[in-house]
Amino acid sequence: MNLVQLGLGVAAGAGVTSAVLGLLVPRPARAAAVGVGSAVTGAAGALAGAAAMTGQTWSIAAPNLLPISGVYLQVDALGGLFLAVAGAVATVAAIYGIGYSRHHADTRAPQSMFPLFVLTLLVVPIAASVGTFLVCWELMALASLVLVLTEHRRRPEVAEAGRWYAIMTHLGFIAILIGLLVFTAHAFDDTFPALRTAAATLPPGVANVVFLMVLVGFGSKAGILPLHAWLPRAHPEAPSHVSALMSAAMVNAGVYGIVRVGVDLLGGGSRWWWLVVLLLGALSAVYGILQAAMSTDVKRLLGYSTTENMGLVLVGIGASGLFADAGHPVLAALAMAAALLHVCNHAAFKTLLFLAAGSVLHATGTRDLDALGGLRRGMPATTAAFGLGALAASALPPGTAFVSEWLLLQSLIQGLPNAGVATSIVLPVAVAAVALTAGLAVATFVKAFGVGFLARPRSSAAQRAPESPATMLAGMGLAGAACVGLALVPGSVLPLIGRIAGGLAGTTTAPATGALTIELAHVPGSLSPFLLTVALLGACVLVVVALRVAATRPRRQEARLWDCGAGPMSSRMEYTATSFAEPLQRVFDNVVQPVQDVDVTHYRESRYLVQAVEYRREVPDRIERRLYEPLLLGMARWGRAGRRLATGSVHRYLGYGFYTLCALLIALVVMK
Repeated sequence: MNLVQLGLGVAAGAGVTSAVLGLLVPRPARAAAVGVGSAVTGAAGALAGAAAMTGQTWSIAAPNLLPISGVYLQVDALGGLFLAVAGAVATVAAIYGIGYSRHHADTRAPQSMFPLFVLTLLVVPIAASVGTFLVCWELMALASLVLVLTEHRRRPEVAEAGRWYAIMTHLGFIAILIGLLVFTAHAFDDTFPALRTAAATLPPGVANVVFLMVLVGFGSKAGILPLHAWLPRAHPEAPSHVSALMSAAMVNAGVYGIVRVGVDLLGGGSRWWWLVVLLLGALSAVYGILQAAMSTDVKRLLGYSTTENMGLVLVGIGASGLFADAGHPVLAALAMAAALLHVCNHAAFKTLLFLAAGSVLHATGTRDLDALGGLRRGMPATTAAFGLGALAASALPPGTAFVSEWLLLQSLIQGLPNAGVATSIVLPVAVAAVALTAGLAVATFVKAFGVGFLARPRSSAAQRAPESPATMLAGMGLAGAACVGLALVPGSVLPLIGRIAGGLAGTTTAPATGALTIELAHVPGSLSPFLLTVALLGACVLVVVALRVAATRPRRQEARLWDCGAGPMSSRMEYTATSFAEPLQRVFDNVVQPVQDVDVTHYRESRYLVQAVEYRREVPDRIERRLYEPLLLGMARWGRAGRRLATGSVHRYLGYGFYTLCALLIALVVMK
């Protein structure tokens, strides 16, 4: 028995046990029982995934367990990476959930569903047949849907978010089902080894259909444009530790599916596949961070940030496919390593940010940045956690995302001299998109952290906000430690990730090596995040010391600031999240298309005297407004028209069935 088998066995036992305890244990101890069991489940899964990344494998075949297809599980290095990430996020979220669930869960079922959701996240990356994969994928979707609807009795927005999530995720499932069934129809059976064998003789048209269908299905789960509409709705309304698990672990399943099917099972395919993936990734990254920059709901902001980061991951995957098709396996491995490293980095800082946002919601009861401020006094630990997460997500040194985005830019830039015509056009666009995304991410998280935590409190709830319980702080501390480790010493995981990326790209050459200093293989470029951080800290210390030494003024005395005779400054005189983003909104007016309305109320006695002015501004999701709203209106009209057919007459209903059957029989005869 190796570590992979041991870890998965412990994870399965602990997950099922904690789910049962969630139904049987009394409410005072329920959160602790479920949280501890889920943490053990996640930790065991992370151990199994880490062992698989080092080369250990495990498989099991039970052909009679499920009808038609059976159950086939296999752990390889690629699945091990996503297994380790999901397990690590689940461990942190479960510990955090012990304190959070005591105040935010009312029923037994949602808490019992949490360990089952963790189990499905662990099983999806190790499914080794189409039937097994589809069953595990659907169980993951159903478990997460139940958790999203946890607070549906308290707030109507939760039910609406649940409907969006249910519809989008099941439409994605249908696309995946069609693609994989078409693929399976050309193979001996539905196991992944059989599909790899069949891919060599697959007709190009069939391969194109398979890839496009799975790209739609897995892309919807990853939250890429234009299939992202569920993400900024479901993530804010779910409990915060569930939001962390969905945004930092579940969306990775979409990335895994694209890599597994497109690169591993189909063998790479055509160049235009990866051009589409790269362009969709670039558009998703820019659009997602623009919407995040405009948002005042902190959890909605983080949801759009997930779309941005998944877009960056797809840019790396698309670039890797382009380089592999052009015959540059080292560059392909470098781009894939950047994408997979960003999956790990995003999981770390997005977990931390969602947990910190949940801590704010737990203390204040609101997610609106315009109603927050001043949290650094009452919630110093949460403030430090969110600040660390904001730095990690901003792609600035020594942030966690900096290394992976640097690797991504290096692969894109180094690939330009070796690119064809189409690639030479697309790669500069991708470089510009990554750079623009990084700049907008800085502005977005400066707004979120500065306005939400460092400004004056703009509500009584923010002014009286207490610090969160110890288990919530422990969860944030573990996520913060992961962010620091990945930022300072990415070389601890990069060799393993590079080995996986090299295997996918068809090369044994590691794309990057080094512990403290990262050295790129066969292309110029090196970076030492640790030494860079030390240099930055040293420069800051030197500046502070120099200012202290050079200061010749007498000791400062406290005095009231000059206020033009208007009295002490209040929170109404400082920037809100809305006003902070307004200059940025003006720059991108043609993209975001804000909706503004001003109502002026005059006194009845005189139209020249104004009684009140009401200003409203909204930045709706342009894709939802142009794509989904007309579609929903059309479906509503179709439904109202369909009511005319439902007259209540049984004879008419039998007639409908008879005529439909006749039409199907005629169609079969004609097509035959």
